[in-house]
Amino acid sequence: FFFFSVFNRKTGEPPLINGWIPYLGKALIFRKDAFKFLLDQQKKLGDIFTVHIAGRYITFIMDPFQYVYVIRNSKQLEFHEFANKMASKTFDYPALSKGKFPDLKENLHRIYQYLQGKPLDIISDHMMKNLQDIFEWKCSQATDWETEKMYKFCCSVMFEASFVTLYGRVPAADGHKVISEIRDKFIKFDASFPYLAANIPIELLGATKKVRKELIHHFLLQNMTKWLGGSKVVQARQDIFEKYELLGDYDKAAHHFAFLWASVGNTIPATFWAMYYLLRHPEALAAVRDEIDHLLQSTGQKRGPTYNIHLTREQLDNLVYLESALNESLRMCSSSMNIRISQEDFVLKLEGNQEVCLRKGDWIALYPQILHMDPEVYEDPKEYKFDRYIENGKKKTTFYKAGRKLKYFLMPFGSGISMCPGRFLAMNEMKMFLFILLSHFDVELAENKAVRLDNSRMGLGILLPDVDIAFRYKIRS
Repeated sequence: FFFFSVFNRKTGEPPLINGWIPYLGKALIFRKDAFKFLLDQQKKLGDIFTVHIAGRYITFIMDPFQYVYVIRNSKQLEFHEFANKMASKTFDYPALSKGKFPDLKENLHRIYQYLQGKPLDIISDHMMKNLQDIFEWKCSQATDWETEKMYKFCCSVMFEASFVTLYGRVPAADGHKVISEIRDKFIKFDASFPYLAANIPIELLGATKKVRKELIHHFLLQNMTKWLGGSKVVQARQDIFEKYELLGDYDKAAHHFAFLWASVGNTIPATFWAMYYLLRHPEALAAVRDEIDHLLQSTGQKRGPTYNIHLTREQLDNLVYLESALNESLRMCSSSMNIRISQEDFVLKLEGNQEVCLRKGDWIALYPQILHMDPEVYEDPKEYKFDRYIENGKKKTTFYKAGRKLKYFLMPFGSGISMCPGRFLAMNEMKMFLFILLSHFDVELAENKAVRLDNSRMGLGILLPDVDIAFRYKIRS
């Protein structure tokens, strides 16, 4: 049944793996285990090949030294149009067409300046305060060892802290409860996200359509105006939406919901993995905790739920063990596919006089998980080494393959024009979560079972755990 199709291949086009099922092509095998499938094809066909997946022709560039040629060709290889189409379908707002909403895409993109530089410091400070408030609230209930499920715990803390930081506090007496209700709906919607991203009609996904509608309803203007102390980035988005009369109230709310998903959809599982690997490796936990205690001592700050800790960006950046441990868990759990779409028939010139002929509408994909698990780049790639990104006490940023230095060696946030604009905030949030957790609490696993990656989100970002695991915590003596 399996055959390599050479039908209609023009000179200079990569070999095509077609599959024998019309339209689906290799979709089922790819969905089952993209990582293994791509490695198998690379062994057979080399570093460049095209796969027919569900009606699309996707050319994979497997050699990390060639990534730069794809990333720098942003004129011919576009990303935003594809992302716009997928997001408008997934989150139920009208596509950002130039005719209907002139400059809306560019205006929204400009707002990401609020997630960098000085504005990033402000939003990070708010996040730190909100995280501490939530941990303090949790502490008030923890007199002795408290046992919880780890993913559920990370989800509860990170969702609430992110929500309050971005959108403001819910002033109701039961503010925690209101946010918990939004979070529970969010988790239901998020479970269907891979199917929506794969273009499966929402009508076929049970209650997902109803849940999405309820979630969007929370972000209608009359509800958002009640929330207190929201962020500049969300306020700026609101101001922009108000300028477009053709955007209905529901459409604006859908945009706000999409922004919430972008803020927490990957950060929550990434926080889980960072915490899980630290607790699985006592020497990693000890090194990170030492570094945290040392920083608190040297800045004269006390640890414990009743004390407010303040960290500057520089102090956060200087926690090299914390950052290395976090980067190592990101290396192991991220599985994003970096997609570009060819805007015209053109020849992509690569290193070593290689050329790839592309047709208009062809997809080009980089799959960094292959790089992250490459034993030539990372010794024993399946092993968690918390200090992998440290050399002589400083951050390690030079990695090699075949004796050559790599420009790209860790890509959990995408690349080039498709790089996540909130990546600096996401890194800060995860560092702060771990900082507060480890400075306030003794933490340990409460059951001994292996947690594996659930592959159902391959290509879509951070993979979720296949099971949850119990851990326990109590206030540090």
